[in-house]
Amino acid sequence: MSNTNQKSVNLTADGIALAATKAIKSRGPAPVHLWNPPYCGDLDMRIARDGTWYYLGTPIGRKPLVKLFSSILRKDGDNYFLVTPVEKVGITVDDAPFVAIDFEVSSSGPDQQLLFTTQVDDTMTADKTHKIRVEINPDSQEPSPYILVRNNLEALIDRKSFYRLVELGTTHMIDNINWFGVWSCGEFFGITPSEGLPK
Repeated sequence: MSNTNQKSVNLTADGIALAATKAIKSRGPAPVHLWNPPYCGDLDMRIARDGTWYYLGTPIGRKPLVKLFSSILRKDGDNYFLVTPVEKVGITVDDAPFVAIDFEVSSSGPDQQLLFTTQVDDTMTADKTHKIRVEINPDSQEPSPYILVRNNLEALIDRKSFYRLVELGTTHMIDNINWFGVWSCGEFFGITPSEGLPK
């Protein structure tokens, strides 16, 4: 996104943070889906693939500030915005806006539950609402696993957590194809077809 349309006098990280703080009355994400403020241009803010937030090219070192920004994040189409009741500004996201850095396992089999935690301390259990999906890079064949955090905002599952998921993996038939994947809350999330395994 370009920075050519910067119009708002509050188009700074401090201005957005102040507006967000005033708007958020309770813990957790703000109701950004209910807000329809004017678009005020793009902010020089970027979320790297590893989940690090940058402002003006410098990492934002204050986690409470990052958590505040993440609570007013919204995705419209393919673009990401920070949204307050009074303004909407575009930011750059290299991959997914969140990174799932760990998960806890309870129970086993189809009743197994996978509770994920992101780099900003959001938690979600993989289920019908918070689905796991895996994209395969066609060139490198490297997998990129994601879990839906809220609305249409996803977290990239980090490598160590993905390896742990693979260790928990099993096979399950989906549409006459034997898949390798994981169970959580009665939902099976396929990682890759299990070619050559008995059906």
